[in-house]
Order: sequence, then C-alpha cells, then structure tokens
Amino acid sequence: MELTERKKKVLRSVVDLYIRTAEPVGSKALTELPDMKYSSATIRNEMAELTAMGYLEQPHTSAGRIPSPAGYRLYVDELMADYRLSMDETRSINNAIEEKMQHVDKMMEKVAKLVSQATDLPAISVASRQKGVTVQRFDVILAGQGSIILVLLLSNEQVVNKLVRLPVNVTEGDLKILGAVLNATLTGLMAEAFTPELLQRVMNAAGAASSLVPIVMEFTTHTLSQQAGTNVAVAGQLRLLEQPEYQDVGKAQKVLTTLDEEALSNLPAVMQNARGTQVLVGPENVAQELKDTSVVVTKFDIGDGMQGMIGVVGPTRMDYAKVTARLSYFAESLSKMFAKPEQSQLPQGQEPQSETQEA
Repeated sequence: MELTERKKKVLRSVVDLYIRTAEPVGSKALTELPDMKYSSATIRNEMAELTAMGYLEQPHTSAGRIPSPAGYRLYVDELMADYRLSMDETRSINNAIEEKMQHVDKMMEKVAKLVSQATDLPAISVASRQKGVTVQRFDVILAGQGSIILVLLLSNEQVVNKLVRLPVNVTEGDLKILGAVLNATLTGLMAEAFTPELLQRVMNAAGAASSLVPIVMEFTTHTLSQQAGTNVAVAGQLRLLEQPEYQDVGKAQKVLTTLDEEALSNLPAVMQNARGTQVLVGPENVAQELKDTSVVVTKFDIGDGMQGMIGVVGPTRMDYAKVTARLSYFAESLSKMFAKPEQSQLPQGQEPQSETQEA
C-alpha cells in the first residue's frame, strides 16, 4: 500500500501530538489541528491503514493510536520539521559550555551533565581514542652516562618518550643497531601484534642492546593500548523516571541498569562509520533492555587523535527534532572549543616530561 502525502501528514501529526501529550491520539484530536483539513472519517481510515502498515499501534482497548518503532523511524528520516534553536537556547548552551567546561580532565562528566540538563533526559558522553594507531619511527638517544631516551613517533602524529636508566653502559653503535632493528621489525604494528615470539626475534637481532628490547616493547604496547582507550560518562539517569512511560518501576529498572559505562561502551562502534546525528529507535538499539527506548547520538572532534560522542536515552516518544537540534549544536560548539591550535608550543625553557625506568 502506497504511503501517500496524506498518510504522511496524518502520521507526522500523530507523532507530534503523542510527543507533546504522552497520550494515545484519536481522530478527533487530529481534526482540531489548524492545518488538518480532512474529515474525521477520512482521518480514521488513514489511521487504520497506517496501523495495518505497521506505522501506528493501538494500545490495549484505547481508541487512540501511538507510533510504532517503524513510525518513529519514518518520522525521523522524512517527516519531522527542522527545529530552530531560539536565541535564548543558544545563549544558554554557550554560557553553560564557557562557564562549566574549564577543565578538560573531567570533560566527559561535565558534558554528560550539561547535555542531560539541556534535554531533560539521561545523557551519555564518550571520549574514544583513534583505533589502529601504530609507531611510525623509533629513536633511541644516548642521554649521558648510563641512560637513554626512547622516542616513539606515532601514526597520529603524537610523540611520546621515556627516560631509561641502565645498569651498564651502551655505546652509540649499540643504540644505532637497536634503532635499526626496531624500525625494521616493530613499526606499523598494532598492540596485539607484539607477541612473545616477536620479542624473542627482536632480542636475537639487537646484539649488545638486547636487554633493552623488553623495556621497549612493554612501553610501546602500553602506549598503543592507551591510544585505543574509551572513556564513558553517564548523567541524569533519574530523569527517566519523570517520563510517563517509566512510571512502571520494573520497566524503569531494566532501562536504568543498562545505562552504565560498561553497557554503553560499545556505542562508539555504532558511530564509527556514521556521519552526523544518529537515531536508534526501539529494536534498533544495541541492548535488548533498550528495545522500547530511543537513543540519539552525535559525534564531535576533541583533537590529539580523539573523538567525542554525546547522546541521550529516552522514550520513543521523545521530541526528536528538538533533541537532535540541541545535540548538533552541542557537538559543533564542543568541536570548536577543543579544536587543536595550528601551532602549539611549550613555554620557553620548559621540557616535555619523561617517564623514568631502571633497566
């Protein structure tokens, strides 16, 4: 059966009314809308056909209809009107970001709280480092009597270093051999490729500097593992209880227990190849407990090989247009705030910090 423009208009109006009232929508309520010029009988027929097509559902014995997950999906993809943020809303978000986002070290927790306050829904924020980072080049530098500096140039253009103190002296010739071996065997490899067999092979080729190889490989695998880390924060879970759909304590409990860092840590995978804001309606969600819930997420850039993601969790009845507009504005503002300067320099005379380890 064809989804005519009239059916689309009726479906859009049902979703809009249900978002505002949380009550099943009947044909009489639609006839009272100023832009609905159809008779009550025509609207009833269209609603019946939309129900048969799977876009609407009839809860219990109520005469009204509510949107189905398929109905919400069509609404999000094609029917919802653009929501334009007011000047007060943009000013409020900007002030919140400028005043409360001063310290990057707790960025995720603060972002989640701000998004939850702006949407009145439980919110999540994720900082995910770029996967697939490898070492492009190793440098081993003699730093004086009994110490060396190990320098790693990563594929994401970051440079990390480690100061290693040695119980015995090594010559510059020994370090040149070690550097050549490292660059020939360990560059371009991800952390999982650093096996005991590889360790033994590199040690056999490193000559007099073979005792340094375990230190090099341990530091390298630790560095690469840190590059692929994910930090998840959740805020405003109890806001869910304010929604009519979650007055049932048992239903609310199932959703609330799913809103934790471990359960939501796979959401970055959902966003890995996605662009813009993504809406996961009901059964499309990654967790079975969220099958009657919608998740809206969008990405932003943090810099230094990291990507951020913010989102909200709420009833399928949520105001998708308003939520997506606010999340998009948050993401744009955060990307600008965390944009990496074109030239970043340390204050004059300040040295980068190095780790120190005894060999």
